[in-house]
Amino acid sequence: MRLILLGPPGAGKGTQAQRLVAKHGIVQLSTGDMLRAAASAGTPVGLRARSIMDRGDLVPDDVMIEIIADRIDQPDTANGFILDGFPRTVDQAKALDHLLDERGMSMDCIVEIVVDHEILRERIAGRARETGGSRADDAEATVAKRLEVYRRQTAPVAEYYRQRGVLKAVDGMGSVDEVGARIDQSLRAGTDA
Repeated sequence: MRLILLGPPGAGKGTQAQRLVAKHGIVQLSTGDMLRAAASAGTPVGLRARSIMDRGDLVPDDVMIEIIADRIDQPDTANGFILDGFPRTVDQAKALDHLLDERGMSMDCIVEIVVDHEILRERIAGRARETGGSRADDAEATVAKRLEVYRRQTAPVAEYYRQRGVLKAVDGMGSVDEVGARIDQSLRAGTDA
């Protein structure tokens, strides 16, 4: 099973990804982890990525796609994977489609966890209180910026997949178990939940 989880920051993608990994025996492919691993391994693309990151620049799409290509060719992805943090733009989604087409693969499911942004702000503020504000990305100004970036750049990815008929929108409001059950139902039914 090959999946993409979409949704704004704080929607629970990471929590749901961990649940799906355990349930289906697949691996979670985090772009950050992949970049760090490629840089540490000293692969040609990893060295290019390290040079770019060391300058403080964002890794361009072509380098990220090359890293994903290397990663999905590893044996531990044979049962499937969940992409975490990719694609973030429509151009990245198109590049991913091309990469998978070249390998005779496709994503089995793209799930969008839909949440109300005001409730999301409250949820993240609650998380910040619980953790004593130890996560820099939970600061109110940072949350507002991340939600705006999501709205501008990543929300169109959901529309791209919706227009292709492969997006499954799932109500992300509720407990972890409730949202998980909706995702499971959507994966089984093949329709929006």
